[in-house]
Amino acid sequence: MNEVGLTAIFCALIAGGKSETPHGYSAGYDLHRIRVDCETATEVIEVRLDKRSSLDSVQQALFAAHLTGKEPVVLMIDRDGRTGPYETRIKAAAGMAGVEYREMAADFLIRWQMTSYLRSYRGSGPSGL
Repeated sequence: MNEVGLTAIFCALIAGGKSETPHGYSAGYDLHRIRVDCETATEVIEVRLDKRSSLDSVQQALFAAHLTGKEPVVLMIDRDGRTGPYETRIKAAAGMAGVEYREMAADFLIRWQMTSYLRSYRGSGPSGL
């Protein structure tokens, strides 16, 4: 599953937020826009896979926080079960910049989505389970 799909699972089913929320800003005479991967009532969360293209995640989380006034968070989705060079670099940069760093396994997100219907089921037994 790709980054967009995993972000949607995390944002909707775990964080309770909205995916790909746009925010505008002006630079010079031009209007620009960013999209926040996952936005909740209190956080802007930059969701990235554990690969080289994720190295700008701290900057993106900080700029989204600047525009929204919310707390910046970087969520790294781990696909190989180990802490590699990119996770190490991003975690260090996030710590130095005061950005919360979280990790979550891709397999966990996929299983969470596959079993989400079970968490919304209300039994009709005597104990309500």
